[in-house]
Amino acid sequence: MNTKTMTRSLLLAAFIAPFSLLAFAQTKPDAHAQHAKPGAAASAMDVPQDALPAVEIVDQFGKALASGDLKTVGDLLDPAVLILESGGAERSRDEYLGHHAIADAAFLKGAHQQIKRRIARISGETTWVGTESELHATKDGKATTTLSTETMVLNRTPQGWRIVHIHWSSRTKR
Repeated sequence: MNTKTMTRSLLLAAFIAPFSLLAFAQTKPDAHAQHAKPGAAASAMDVPQDALPAVEIVDQFGKALASGDLKTVGDLLDPAVLILESGGAERSRDEYLGHHAIADAAFLKGAHQQIKRRIARISGETTWVGTESELHATKDGKATTTLSTETMVLNRTPQGWRIVHIHWSSRTKR
């Protein structure tokens, strides 16, 4: 191996190592709970008392979206919210409300959400809420169940908690 290649390899290893160690240190045996035995921790809530007001905003957002109340949805979003879903991004409240929110509301209109797990953490003026759920809906006349994961980040503002970031991921349950 020549000196240039060895230097690049060492630099790359030095760059990647801290991230690998961090991921290893944070991984627990049950880190991929979706592969756990059926019935294991079917409904787990880990929400500290001081995070409850932010979690209530997350719930209000979900209910407003499912009922098609896009005014309330908009009121709960920060104007500069970043929403990531399925490899796409919407970079503002107005962009989301003008496009994807309409389709999300239509999908959720007849759906039933069953929260399986929720964790929230608060640090100062910021709270993040992670939710794993099942969405039961009808699509093209057939019952379907979607496994959904959602992360919302909220900041405390003079108007109360506002959602500044959402990341959604989902797949059809087998």
